Amino acid sequence: MVNNTDEKEGMKNIKTLGLVSFFTDFSSEMILGILPYFVTSTLGLSRTFLGILDGSAELSSYAFRMVSGTISDKIGKRKILVVWGYSLSTISKPFFSFANNWLDTFLIRTTDRVGKGIRTAPRDALISESVPDSKHGKAFGLHRTLDQLGAIAGPLAAFLLLQVVDIRTIFLFSLIPGGIAVLILILFVKEKINHKTNNTVKIFSLFEKTLKNNKPFVFFLVVSAIFGAGAFNFSFVLLRSSDLGVEKNFIPIVYLVINVAYAAIGFPMGVLSDKIRKEIVILISYGIFGLSLFFMSYSHDTNTAYVIAAVFGLYLGISETVQRAIIPRFVGSELRGTAFGIYNLVSGVAFFASNIMFGFLWDSFSLDMALWYSGITTIIASCGLIVFMKKFKPVIS
Repeated sequence: MVNNTDEKEGMKNIKTLGLVSFFTDFSSEMILGILPYFVTSTLGLSRTFLGILDGSAELSSYAFRMVSGTISDKIGKRKILVVWGYSLSTISKPFFSFANNWLDTFLIRTTDRVGKGIRTAPRDALISESVPDSKHGKAFGLHRTLDQLGAIAGPLAAFLLLQVVDIRTIFLFSLIPGGIAVLILILFVKEKINHKTNNTVKIFSLFEKTLKNNKPFVFFLVVSAIFGAGAFNFSFVLLRSSDLGVEKNFIPIVYLVINVAYAAIGFPMGVLSDKIRKEIVILISYGIFGLSLFFMSYSHDTNTAYVIAAVFGLYLGISETVQRAIIPRFVGSELRGTAFGIYNLVSGVAFFASNIMFGFLWDSFSLDMALWYSGITTIIASCGLIVFMKKFKPVIS
């Protein structure tokens, strides 16, 4: 039983973690909104390479999430890993300013994502341990909303800076908000461990224990993997907006629209998922993603680029909030770091495949061929999620 004082303290901790994510996303999104243009135009690299870059970087991130999540279960500590992860990302991003070829870009992007990988699973476990299970949708929704407010501020700052400085200088500016985030994390975030440590347990046995006799969790991983295999990164939305006539200096505004939609929908849908089955909310996100595919195919003017961005942002805001909130339903507190890690690894492998395939199909055949691929995987995953809802009854916390 968690009393009101503990719950208030837990929500305060989540707000502080949200503030850390705000400044980190301020830093990251200053860069990510202009990176696709930098890669394809400034460096002259292909869409296929952009897919490889995004996919490989995220795969590295998701792989490290599994390792760091399991380590945090084993040692019984979350915060130290979270600090290391945020610090690595903060230090690496300004080096984009000096990138001159594909290898430079690949190494910097991957290092940044490794930092994200180190911090994410322990941080999500820390969030889940701060409040009771019945408040997980609200907690993850609040954290995601604060995170996305930073994702709004970042592209807006990049847009304003592009009026007076070049792209490479913006990369250097990213160090300022990133440094603020690390300081807040070190000084104000508190750690609360609700379980015994697993110091005597081997890491691989934690994987086995998390997956063994846990059919709902494994089934959900499979559904998520199928959907993720077609769910491409926002970079391709930004490239599509460029094709539709959006000028270079306004690409960050397209990205801003994605993040505004994301921020607007994340918290209310997180709260809604506490009141109805979370799987229904995830199914809604799949449908909205499918709608974004339709708009990407049939849009032919500049203004519709912002419509595509808004719809894609709604999908991201729902999906990335609620899918994290569903994990604690299946796994006890002592294994949640491992569970989040496994989930993130599966998602990372799927994301890696999706971005490479989408970029390849667009380059080698057509945009419509790439969109059909994503649409088919979305339909299969939606059917799988419906089967999941019929097969496994919800757990009431």
